[in-house]
Amino acid sequence: MKLAPVLDLSAARPLWIELCAATGTPLSIDASAVERLGGACLQVLLAASARWRAEGLAFSITGASPVFVDAVGLMSAHELAPEETGQ
Repeated sequence: MKLAPVLDLSAARPLWIELCAATGTPLSIDASAVERLGGACLQVLLAASARWRAEGLAFSITGASPVFVDAVGLMSAHELAPEETGQ
């Protein structure tokens, strides 16, 4: 799954719907294109991470853009720290 460049409030519901469609399978999320990450989408990603881990399924974020890495750090969402960065 590849994240959209702009993850603002209007992107939160579509993101959740896309994540729900992947329920029950291991999930790798490509965050390389992210140019903006807002609080609502961060909450969606945190909820998805918790759900996948509670179900014992792999959940990873890879290829994260510098913007994604900075936003996750600024919002102290360490559980979303990417496995690798796109730098």
